[in-house]
Amino acid sequence: MPEISVTIKGGEAQQLNQGITVADALKKLVSNKARKQILAVKVDDQPVDLTAQLTADSVLEPVTAASDEGLEILRHSAAHVMALAVRQLFGEEVKVAIGPAIEDGFYYDFDRSEPFTPDDFEKIEARMAEIAAARLPFERREASVAEAIEFFDKQGEKYKVELLREIDADTVSLYRQGEFTDLCRGPHLPDSSWLRVFKLLRVAGSYWRGDEKNPMLQRIYGTAFFDKKDLKHYLDQLEEAKRRDHRRLGKELSLFTIQDQIGPGLILWQPRGAMLRQLIEDYWKKEHYRHGYELLYTPHIARQDLWQTSGHLDFYGENMYSAMEIDDVKYQLKPMNCPFHIGVYKSHKHSYREFPIRWCELGTVYRYERTGALHGLMRVRGFTQDDAHIFCRPDQLDEEIYNILDLNLHILKTFGFDQYDVYLSTRPEKYVGSDEHWELSTDALKKALEKKGLAFQLDPGEGVFYGPKIDIKIKDQLGRSWQCSTIQVDFNLPERFEMTYTGDDGQEHQPIMIHRALMGSLERFVGVMIEHYAGAFPLWMAPEQARIMNITDDQAQYCEAVYAKLRKAEVRVDKDLRNEKLNYKIREAQMMKVPYMLIIGEREKEDGTITVRKRSGENLPPMTPAEFVELIRSECEEGKDGNK
Repeated sequence: MPEISVTIKGGEAQQLNQGITVADALKKLVSNKARKQILAVKVDDQPVDLTAQLTADSVLEPVTAASDEGLEILRHSAAHVMALAVRQLFGEEVKVAIGPAIEDGFYYDFDRSEPFTPDDFEKIEARMAEIAAARLPFERREASVAEAIEFFDKQGEKYKVELLREIDADTVSLYRQGEFTDLCRGPHLPDSSWLRVFKLLRVAGSYWRGDEKNPMLQRIYGTAFFDKKDLKHYLDQLEEAKRRDHRRLGKELSLFTIQDQIGPGLILWQPRGAMLRQLIEDYWKKEHYRHGYELLYTPHIARQDLWQTSGHLDFYGENMYSAMEIDDVKYQLKPMNCPFHIGVYKSHKHSYREFPIRWCELGTVYRYERTGALHGLMRVRGFTQDDAHIFCRPDQLDEEIYNILDLNLHILKTFGFDQYDVYLSTRPEKYVGSDEHWELSTDALKKALEKKGLAFQLDPGEGVFYGPKIDIKIKDQLGRSWQCSTIQVDFNLPERFEMTYTGDDGQEHQPIMIHRALMGSLERFVGVMIEHYAGAFPLWMAPEQARIMNITDDQAQYCEAVYAKLRKAEVRVDKDLRNEKLNYKIREAQMMKVPYMLIIGEREKEDGTITVRKRSGENLPPMTPAEFVELIRSECEEGKDGNK
């Protein structure tokens, strides 16, 4: 039998029989102890099962339980085991759709007439444990597309058949475990016994292929780990995430509301939430002024022709709201602010000496999101972007991107975010503009990231249709990532709108346009901050910094005087003069996450002082209202500066 050269990555090659399985090759290449941790391998960087045959010279890279790839394989296999358990428990009338691994676990979509219940979860988990104990192997085979269609059609698996009819390939791979066969690329675990630590989490409705015109399926979510401690930690994190859920806290802290009568995905800011938003906006405006930006305000609608010229109707039309007719002319709500800033630019001629021009706007835009995708403040239909556009000469591009990054990270850190993942997204399949411009833009973004010393990942093909971009995903206290900041270079819109400036040669030239949002949208950013701080905001951005409370009605008049002094000094203060027990008032203030409680009894009234209690429960020595104002000012400045 012919021999092939097989090598463990970083090790020495061995000559083995052609056609040997990966599992048998590993027996000759690694120790028994090491082999017990290997659940798959990469062959020349392609993941395969241990049952795969080696037919040519190969370099093997083991995939172990300790790796991210190993965890993904475990979870993908868990989805198959769950599907098998569901079919065994509820019969073949339950049709299966897709069941991938996802970031924190796995899911599988089922078409079943009856809803799944918590009792069903217990039964499914018990059956999954039985399947795991049975050590059922994951058996892979290849079949022609026609053969696979015939196989699944006989089983009535219409969703698999639909997927197969769209596959542009001669063959596909199928995985069988027990009596359940699935369409899948793999790889999978050697057998089900590896699946020992798992938990089903919830069920949710999901339209087939995300289209509301298609059947509604039931999506069962679960997670799996190799270690019980990891599962416990994850479940604890889920509980903490529930405690921090911005939708619950937003209601409890009276920050915002969403009402069906107004419309889904449209936010009503309550006074406390409006104050929080104002504090963010005021800081944002001051920082931009300090960094050479000028503020703009633009309309909420524009003629449809504008969106045709900008390309939004062609490339973004499905996310825009339908046109409205006014005086026989069609208008549409704006999904973006860019064309308006271009309109300001074109209101007069420009010279090369004016550049860079930096304009910013807290501009409210409107984008259609499917009802099922809406999520509190995180995914809405009307939101305010912290938008800016920079117009510059080609020789200024590198420095402007670097300056944007510098301001970006400074503002994020001030709000308490100093952990993030950075992505450089390159040209997508559907794009406009010349290859030369794309290369120039991508190179400028890359150089700015390198100059700033930021580690980044390439995200091939994920740029916007008009240019490459940098995305910054901030991490909250639970380590979760949130898309916020984006920086995009654009040669397309200046060309479409025939933007020019007079160069030092007296000729007309086309400026470069940089799109930029640091927080992404105020709605999402506030939502992330609520969860990051669990509603207990730092003093400088707390919508209510202090609450005055009396012990008896005898101190009410003095409380009113203190309240007036603090308001005049611009302390964000409220008062609770109800005829309630002091402990009750304190508890309510703590539940509202108020940083300071100012307690006034008869002694404080006589001395002209206040007793200060922190929301943590710590009591400070009595002080005058003026001293408290200085304490607030000092702590606010320290809070901002400490994050710079």
